[in-house]
Amino acid sequence: MPILRVKEIRGMSPEDRRKKLGELRAELVRLRTMIKAGGSIENPARVKELRKAIARTLTIENEPAPPEKKKAEKKKERKKT
Repeated sequence: MPILRVKEIRGMSPEDRRKKLGELRAELVRLRTMIKAGGSIENPARVKELRKAIARTLTIENEPAPPEKKKAEKKKERKKT
């Protein structure tokens, strides 16, 4: 089960997404450090979940704006000039 679903990520504000991304990355670094130190972690599958959640967040963050928003922005620019 994923940590974050796409619907949840899209519902967040850009600031919340960046904050959550930082938290996910910090947790991933912590788990990888524990593994490298020779310790065992409670849930090894958590590493994969974190990587996928980070990838989902970055993908949504880098998506282009939907065409409807682009059209509205262009109309606003035309009215200004």
